[in-house]
Amino acid sequence: MPPKVIKHFKKSDPILFEVIKRIGAIDTPTGRKGKNYFLDLIESIVSQQLSGKAADKIFERFKTLFSGRKITPETVLKLKDEKIRKTGISYSKVKYIKDLASKVASGELLLQSLPELEDEKIVTQLVQVKGIGRWTAEMFLIFTLGREDVFSHGDLGLNNAIKKIYKPQNHSRDAVEKIASKWSPYKSWASLILWRSLDNR
Repeated sequence: MPPKVIKHFKKSDPILFEVIKRIGAIDTPTGRKGKNYFLDLIESIVSQQLSGKAADKIFERFKTLFSGRKITPETVLKLKDEKIRKTGISYSKVKYIKDLASKVASGELLLQSLPELEDEKIVTQLVQVKGIGRWTAEMFLIFTLGREDVFSHGDLGLNNAIKKIYKPQNHSRDAVEKIASKWSPYKSWASLILWRSLDNR
């Protein structure tokens, strides 16, 4: 974690700074995934509502369908739904993956231009794809694009960590935002700290 981030939290949020001292600085940078935005989004769709290990296994099976060929919107669209389904991907997720591939192939969604956009505009673009909601788009911002100032109000883990650490009298969105606003412009780093805190109970 960059020293400037730690310094910011020390000044703006002593409670979070104490958590950092307890669990150690986060050395995993945001933006740790590759630059294949299409494949990252497919992985995000596959991972929805699954444990990490189960999602990883299914995603690896999905990749074997291409026999070493490049995974592109066009090659995905050529696959029969049933063939994808046999990897363990549900029919609804197959539809989501095909919708993503169709929108990218047609040019309706220009993935390579996303880094040029502001966070909220990226979310607006991505949620047009069936099966990609705000949470998935926000995870894309943090882990694929490496955006540093993203907090996902819809993330259960983050909300649980805030309840545990800050013990707010009420847990309304406004109350959570009041806490999270202290972390800007490094909300993504704060999110990584909160997730890690759940692993260090």
